[in-house]
Amino acid sequence: MSVPLKILVPVKRVIDYAIKPRVNATHTAIETTNVKHSLNPFDELSLEAAIRLREASTPGPKKSPHPSPLVSDILALSAGPAKCTDVLRTAMAMGADRAIHVEIDPKTSSGREKEGGAESESQELEPLGVAKLLAKVVREEARNFVILGKQSIDDDSNQTGQMLAGLLGWGQATQASEIVFEEAKDGEGKEGWMVKVTKEVDGGVETVRSPLPMVVTTDLRLNEPRYASLPNIMKAKKKKLEKKTLEDYGVDGRRRLRVLRVEEPPARKGGGKVEDVDGMIARLRELGAI
Repeated sequence: MSVPLKILVPVKRVIDYAIKPRVNATHTAIETTNVKHSLNPFDELSLEAAIRLREASTPGPKKSPHPSPLVSDILALSAGPAKCTDVLRTAMAMGADRAIHVEIDPKTSSGREKEGGAESESQELEPLGVAKLLAKVVREEARNFVILGKQSIDDDSNQTGQMLAGLLGWGQATQASEIVFEEAKDGEGKEGWMVKVTKEVDGGVETVRSPLPMVVTTDLRLNEPRYASLPNIMKAKKKKLEKKTLEDYGVDGRRRLRVLRVEEPPARKGGGKVEDVDGMIARLRELGAI
């Protein structure tokens, strides 16, 4: 018997991709004060994929000609300061049904503070902390499909999805460029569906297949996210946004790593011109490139 999909889409508030990051004065982090933030682009892809799955399973012009599971609920989740509600409202305007904001005190989310004369670790979550939080949410909210960006563009860790699958003991597929659901054959899966995921690799593509429940991380070629329309933005204000804390889920937010120093990459040197091919080859030899 087929089980409806209950999807979890984690989203992160990051510095807008069009903004050039600047290192702060103490060289300990990227400057975030008075800097435009937006929804992590890879998470937009995940959200769009979840919405398209729902559209493909319901009657209408966007219904897929292929068998598609019924999507009963799309839940967006973000962990961070109060302004994370902005990206959650965007997620709901795009099509998420409801959202959970795990609020983290901004006073402890941007570095190390002194408490009682001693330094204390910030509560800005590392990938393992995020994975533990998501595992708690998956169990509490009875999710059977998690789709998230392969990485966030601020730390580029590319670890959370893999860690989450390990904590849950679920199948996983990373860097998805295509996601297709197929009806499970006898003995293939308890929830009635198999997930076939294609990703690009060096020299070609790789396709994996796994039963639900499953964790999938998304890559840039998966789809083109939609823009939230004004009517949907207004409707999103009425959708449920639940406030939680790390303590509600019993997750320890202490960091295991400490950033020692952040530096901007060195400026690129100007190029040089050569008269002909022989001159180029000679110059490359001088540089030891050939």
